[in-house]
Amino acid sequence: MLIRAKAPLRISFAGGGTDVPPFPAREGGLVLNATINRYAYGTLRSRSDESITIHSYDYGSSIELSVGKTPVFDGRLDLAKAAIKRFTGDVESGFDLALHSNAPPGSGLGASSAMMVALIGVLKEFSNIPVTDYELAELAHRIEREELGISGGRQDQYAASFGGFNFIELYGDHVVVNPLRIADDIVLELEHNLLLCYTGTTRQSDHIIDDQVERYERGEPEAIAGLRAQKELAVEMKNALLQRRLADFGELLNAAWQAKRRMSDRISNPRIDELYDSARAAGALGGKVTGAGGGGYLLLYCDGNHKHEVAQKMRELGAEVDEFAFEHSGIRTWRVNGDN
Repeated sequence: MLIRAKAPLRISFAGGGTDVPPFPAREGGLVLNATINRYAYGTLRSRSDESITIHSYDYGSSIELSVGKTPVFDGRLDLAKAAIKRFTGDVESGFDLALHSNAPPGSGLGASSAMMVALIGVLKEFSNIPVTDYELAELAHRIEREELGISGGRQDQYAASFGGFNFIELYGDHVVVNPLRIADDIVLELEHNLLLCYTGTTRQSDHIIDDQVERYERGEPEAIAGLRAQKELAVEMKNALLQRRLADFGELLNAAWQAKRRMSDRISNPRIDELYDSARAAGALGGKVTGAGGGGYLLLYCDGNHKHEVAQKMRELGAEVDEFAFEHSGIRTWRVNGDN
């Protein structure tokens, strides 16, 4: 018997950073994001003995554990170990767990959190533990942020759990996910006009997030203004999508990037600045890095007449250019009979 799960990755349009403590508790966070057709996958195959094996295709790494023994957190596949520790307390047989993702860790697409959601998906099925979407997202957040101490917010776990276009409100530990009913033709036009450009480097988001939080805690005016502007822009961009104002949405994406840059001087770098400025010169209305910053993917909104020029310019500068579609479903799990 095989159990599989797939959890979608996400792109964040505005509000990133306002979901990171202590901002939600003090001022309330707002995030606008959407999931795309890139996924984190997990496959669990049951065994007749007490061995647990984990293989990550992304890291090219494998480890072996034993049922009933507490894993050692040593930096090797700790996400998987923490999820296994949480869900396998009462199981008596082992399993093989295989993991892979469509995007590398550090890509800015929420891949690590989507992987945690996929892990919980297969393990809850294996352990026969019912979990709601809210519970799954919150459990993924708790394991990552509290038990493993990985810096970050809540939007990635909720995006992977719920899927689709979401306007997420955060008040301390209270989260409200508002699914947005974006018209089908608007979704198609967004897909037509948006590009993902891989900058060529991944990044360690912890350092950028920690710097952002420290600046906010110190009361630095630029960091505070950038975070508050992110909240305002999340509302404006949501309204632009619902009101079918896509040109305004593209321009607001540029405003969101300028606000994001104010939150920490580590968010951009000369490589990102070169790509972004060149994209704008070639006809992009706006864009932003898709995660904490420092590398990963640039999301660019182009006027339909200039999309090919923007793509060509990005390729000339050595960036990988990719199109994508939006994913309207969140985490999905299923069972397969046999050894497929």
